[in-house]
Amino acid sequence: MTHDELFQAIQSLNAEDAFRPRLDAAQWRTFLQYLTPHELRGGDLLLKQGDQDRTVYFLGQGTLQVYVSGGLPGANKIAILRPGSICGEPGLFADGVRTANVEAMTPSIAWAMRLPRFEELGARVPAIALEVLRAAGSVMALRMRANLTRQMPIT
Repeated sequence: MTHDELFQAIQSLNAEDAFRPRLDAAQWRTFLQYLTPHELRGGDLLLKQGDQDRTVYFLGQGTLQVYVSGGLPGANKIAILRPGSICGEPGLFADGVRTANVEAMTPSIAWAMRLPRFEELGARVPAIALEVLRAAGSVMALRMRANLTRQMPIT
C-alpha cells in the first residue's frame, strides 16, 4: 500500500468521525511521509487496553473492531473502523493508558505516527502539525460525545 492509497482512503471515508484536516496537496504529501505502515493479520491487536502508548494510527486497508475488556455484558463493543479511520488519537494529547482494544478483523494495514515523529513534524512544519491536532481533537470529541450518549466507555 502506498501513501497515495492511504490518502485516498482518508479522503473517501464517509463517517461522522472522519479525520478531516484542512491540508492542501503539498501539505498532505509532507504529512504522509511521517507515517510508517504496519501489516496486521486478522486477530492481531493494534492497541491493547491498559497499555501506555503515544502512537496514532490511520487505517489504510482492512477492518478493525474497537472493544473494551470487562464491563457489562454486551456493552464491550464500541465500533468497527473502515479504511481511512484514525484510532489512538488520544495519545497525541496526553500520556495515559489505552482505554480500549483495537483488533484487526481482517488482514489490515495501519499507518503509524509515533509521538517522536509527530514532534519532529511540529518542529519542522508547525502549521501541518497544528492542523493534524485540530482534526484529531475533533474526532476525539465526536467519539467522546457518542460514547457518553450511549453510556459507553470513552475510547
